[in-house]
Amino acid sequence: MENVELSPLRNVTRQKTEKPRTKRVWRLKLNVTWQGIKKAVKSVLRHRRLHLASNLKTLSTLKKDMAIIRPIRHAMKKKKTLRPMMPLGQLIQLPYTAADFIDRGDAMTPTKSPKENISTQWRELHGLQHWDGLVEPLHPWLRREIVKYGEFVEATYDAFDFDPLSEFCGSCRYNRRKFFEELGLTQHGYKVTKYIYAMSHVDVPEWFERSYYSWSKDSNWMGYVAVSGDAESARIGRRDILVAWRGTVAPSEWYTDLKTSLQPLGKTNIKVQLGFLSIYSSKGEFTRYNKLSASEQVMEEIKRLVSFFRDRGEEVSLTICGHSLGGALALLNAYDAATYFPDLFISVISFGAPRVGNVHFKEKLRELGVKTLRVVVKQDIVPKLPGFILNTILNKLTTVTRRLKWIYRHVGTQLKLDALTSPYLRRDADYTGCHNLETYLHLVDGFISKTSKFRWNARRDVALVNKTTDMLIKELKIPDSWYQKPFKGLVLNKYGRWVKPGREPEHIPSPLSIGSRHDPIF
Repeated sequence: MENVELSPLRNVTRQKTEKPRTKRVWRLKLNVTWQGIKKAVKSVLRHRRLHLASNLKTLSTLKKDMAIIRPIRHAMKKKKTLRPMMPLGQLIQLPYTAADFIDRGDAMTPTKSPKENISTQWRELHGLQHWDGLVEPLHPWLRREIVKYGEFVEATYDAFDFDPLSEFCGSCRYNRRKFFEELGLTQHGYKVTKYIYAMSHVDVPEWFERSYYSWSKDSNWMGYVAVSGDAESARIGRRDILVAWRGTVAPSEWYTDLKTSLQPLGKTNIKVQLGFLSIYSSKGEFTRYNKLSASEQVMEEIKRLVSFFRDRGEEVSLTICGHSLGGALALLNAYDAATYFPDLFISVISFGAPRVGNVHFKEKLRELGVKTLRVVVKQDIVPKLPGFILNTILNKLTTVTRRLKWIYRHVGTQLKLDALTSPYLRRDADYTGCHNLETYLHLVDGFISKTSKFRWNARRDVALVNKTTDMLIKELKIPDSWYQKPFKGLVLNKYGRWVKPGREPEHIPSPLSIGSRHDPIF
């Protein structure tokens, strides 16, 4: 098809160059002035591809021809910008096309992978041998575990009220007892037992604090603690306590994230990033939701659950997961938990997490037995922070710099993904979209190994990538950022007025939702 389109243009060009120029020059001399010749020459030099028509007779004919040519040139330029982002042959090989996203009443392709009984191998899948032989190539059971915990983290974004016009901005939109039901995650078999709140306005300038209105001037909802139910515990071989940390959403959290100085943990050589530590450990006596810091809230609940299930003779594990800022908080949480429970099996699964501490922090986590799997996307800049340039250079000079206390170090085993391997993602780099958690889960679902193509039978719904981004190729015709409230949250009440809906009483944030120590677990 390419030859068919290009051949007429080649013929026209050949005819134009083979025509004698003498007659055309004489006609120009007779019909136009010297000023007109200069303008014509300038036009030819400026538009080399467009030659004067061989049948040019008068200046009026030239003007008519140019009036025709200009729209053609404009259309050609416009057509060039709308060319597909990938070759036609690659588009033909796509397992999914735009037609697959039209509901015709059929079952379509299943979007959920099967669940195997991993009760005898859960320790290996959670890093007992540091995932040796399970990451490259990626074991199918490990892939499904990573996606499961990634969906737990994604729930912290889906449930977070980040609408600055909402009177509850900064809180969770749902009561913890209906959390998984509202978000469609009941199939994982976990139950939320406690919400976590954090102070993120620490040291924020007054002008910044005034510009951001929320339901609480002190706190933001940062995640939750959950525990596996009986059926899921039988499948995975133990009672799993889950902690899911939300990434950065609130403006004040972005401000805190920018702090790059290292802060010692007590009187030790262990140092961590000041901004992450302040979100994790700050509290205020006169605050409503942070009389206890996020650290104290989560550790109180972990201690309660571990004690409860161990008293029943059950084997217990702790899995902490998070994305972006949440991945950093997950490491700080793991450090606290491993220090208090040296015999508890603790694993961390993070997505797009930045560096958190120095080499002594890294070594201490290894000494405490914390198993960390770090999922990163090659095009994502956040895992290269803090110290994008300096730390990248110094980390390569490990023989000289590895003991320096002020250099940031990553922790654990890395699973590195490449956005360019997916045939569904746009070729032009979108660094914001590459950091999005749904992009991560899409790439995990399609990853086999570094040398393999994207998994053709990947199960996770491709449309989820565009929930809050514009990363999918246009050929799929999935709208960008489609995960929105209808009418931007306004509803038409029975009196015919468009109003902001109130929350059900059970979904309104309350201090009682923090103190879950007396609530029954099951």
